Amino acid sequence: MENNSVKPSPRSSATKNKPPRVQLDRNNWIETAIDVLARDGVAGLRVEVLAKRCGVTKGSFYWHFRDRQDLLSAILARWQEGRIRDIEKVTTVTPGMEQERLHYAINVYGANRNRKGMQIELAIRDWARHDPLAAEVVESVDLYRLECTRRLFAATGMADEEAKSRSLLLYACVFGLSLMHYNRFDANPESLKQRIASYIVSD
Repeated sequence: MENNSVKPSPRSSATKNKPPRVQLDRNNWIETAIDVLARDGVAGLRVEVLAKRCGVTKGSFYWHFRDRQDLLSAILARWQEGRIRDIEKVTTVTPGMEQERLHYAINVYGANRNRKGMQIELAIRDWARHDPLAAEVVESVDLYRLECTRRLFAATGMADEEAKSRSLLLYACVFGLSLMHYNRFDANPESLKQRIASYIVSD
C-alpha cells in the first residue's frame, strides 16, 4: 500500500526550530537607546548599533521612527517627563512639613544610590553642551526643579529672593557632590552632608 503521508522537508524543519522573531515597540527602542546613552553618550546612538543590540534589523527601527533625530527627540521627551514627575513627587508635602521635605530632597538628590540615573543625567547634560534642543530640555528641567524647591522655601516664610537663593544653592550642592570624591575629606562624610543640609535649610 502506497504511503501518501508527506514528510517534512529539511527547510520546513529548520523554520519550525527557528527562534521567534523579536518584536519591539517604540518604548523598547527608547529604553535601549537610553541605556546606550548612559554608557556611550549621544555619539553611541547609531541606528546600526541599536539594532544589533536589540537583535533586529534596521527596518524595525524605521517602522517606529522617521529617522535618528526622531529617536533623539523621543529620548529627550522621556527624560524630561521622568524628571518632572520625579521632582513633583519629591517636593509634594503636607503644609507645615516643608523643612523636612527639603531635607528629604537633599538626601535623595545627594545620594549615590542611583548610579544609572546619574550617568543618564550627565550624558544628557554633556549632549546639551552642543545641541540646542537638548540644551532647551535641560534648561526646562532645571527651572522646574528650582521652582519646586523655591516654593518649599517660600512656604517656610522666606522672602522670595532668599527662597530663590536657597533653591539654587540646594541644587548646586547636590549635583556638585555627585561629581566629587570627598569621602576622605571628613571622617564621617554622611554627618558632613547632614550639616551642609542644615545650613541650606535653616531659617
